[in-house]
Amino acid sequence: MKVIIIGGGPAGMLSAISAARKGDTVTILEKMNMCGKKLLITGKGRCNITSSLDMSEFIKNVPGNGKFLYSAFSNFTNQDIIKILEQNNVKVKEERGNRIFPESNKSLSVLNALLQELRKLKVDIQTNTKVTKILTKEDKVIGVICDKAKNPEEQTILADKVILATGGKSYQSTGSTGDGYVMAKELGHSITKIRPSLVPLICKEKELCKNMQGLSLKNVSIKFINLENKKVIYEDFGEMLFTHFGVSGPTILSASAHILRYKNVENLLKEDKIKLVIDLKPALSEDKLNHRILKDFEEFKNKQFKNSLENLLPKKMIDPIIELSGIDLNKRVNEINKNERLNLVKLLKNFSLTIKGFRDINEAIITAGGINIKEINSSTMESKIIKGLYFAGEIIDVDAYTGGFNLQIAYSTGYTAGMN
Repeated sequence: MKVIIIGGGPAGMLSAISAARKGDTVTILEKMNMCGKKLLITGKGRCNITSSLDMSEFIKNVPGNGKFLYSAFSNFTNQDIIKILEQNNVKVKEERGNRIFPESNKSLSVLNALLQELRKLKVDIQTNTKVTKILTKEDKVIGVICDKAKNPEEQTILADKVILATGGKSYQSTGSTGDGYVMAKELGHSITKIRPSLVPLICKEKELCKNMQGLSLKNVSIKFINLENKKVIYEDFGEMLFTHFGVSGPTILSASAHILRYKNVENLLKEDKIKLVIDLKPALSEDKLNHRILKDFEEFKNKQFKNSLENLLPKKMIDPIIELSGIDLNKRVNEINKNERLNLVKLLKNFSLTIKGFRDINEAIITAGGINIKEINSSTMESKIIKGLYFAGEIIDVDAYTGGFNLQIAYSTGYTAGMN
């Protein structure tokens, strides 16, 4: 059987490995000058390969249509991807949060291992080749039309099966520009709303955030609250980062995947009804924090207030906290009254920002939305509309939190598409 895979990202490469292992003749058509460009920038260039959690836990980390992935996750697991990498000389290690990385700390070693496996299986990889159309006859795939950079004339390549693995619309410089949606739509598929996910958030208090730009907070507790009904939308514990427009970092990115699905979210954002509340000292109760501040104040009692917070806060945060506390920065520490001190405690336990929106899709790690899952057979990844057409990876309307889950979706759906 002749198989064409459109897109040479993780989903496309795993589709190729799977199809070639069962004896198919496989060709990957990749429009960029190399496969795996987006893979190279994952995990800040270190590649968070997968998670060490049991596969039964993966679906809980997929807020976007997780149940659709039951079959794919059982067909190809986190252990299976680790095995392929280890067979190609890439050792892995586990870091906090169950994250699996290559020991080399280089995503290039992961890409090279996958390319080595493809070479062993004699998969034909054609780069600088853009597919413009999927050909069908009587609702069955018969091939593709493509443009090659070195050949100005369009070329037709016939195939028994086509796997569409072109990715979403995030990080467009790596090649994911939404071409796959257009091709699928032409064949009668519907595309659910495309939105950025795992994306930094914009805050109303831009100036405040800008003053703390680049500051990374570790081990903080965050809560997103709907001010309309006082309900918690999402909460997490871990690391976050201030930017010139608002907030980012692992806990914030995961929160974005949750918030974008929240009912009536666009109106809530417009009306300043979503608050981010940060507990800067989650290990201490208000009472214990008050005692800790009292101890510091005793030590610095003859200093000005602005010089008394070095032991308590990162340097970049001292001025913003002083301003928000309403305490005169030139006041001597021994002049600060009990009410002022208790207000400071409350501020450190409830540092609040107003969320105004999401950054652009090009800054998102992944895309939410895509090919409607109702039109895909979840056991095989085959289209229910066109026979012989399969989907893999981010082009499908599934998306997960950070932590290696989205890459595992790419491997598992890719492998499933290839094996069928």
